[in-house]
Amino acid sequence: MRGSCLCGEIAYEITQLDSPIEHCSCRYCRKAHAAAFNTAACVHHRHFRWLKGMDRLTAYESSPGKRRYFCSRCGTQLIAERQGLDAIVLRVATLDEDPGQVPAFHIWASDEVPWLAYGPGIVAYPEWEPGHK
Repeated sequence: MRGSCLCGEIAYEITQLDSPIEHCSCRYCRKAHAAAFNTAACVHHRHFRWLKGMDRLTAYESSPGKRRYFCSRCGTQLIAERQGLDAIVLRVATLDEDPGQVPAFHIWASDEVPWLAYGPGIVAYPEWEPGHK
């Protein structure tokens, strides 16, 4: 499976996910992704490779021993690495293909934002809402 950043300057390839997909609502993920939660899965180093754009990668140590890597052009966060972990933490939303799995669990639900809502009470449109300009 291949993945990339928003601007397409950075691309990678994985041969498999090595953990279930998870949602994380911790305050670090919420701030780093500017979203209500992050969706991630571990991929062993041997199953991951950069295809292009490594020179565009920038890292930020968000907590001791954890570095988040993002595109210096568009800002897309692609992976994180933890000291001592023989895997990268892949940002699943950066995959350009369906991983064939759905999230198995949600961590840091205690940090979930109170305004997050899903379900039949939320109207869904296939694209923009009617009248959008």
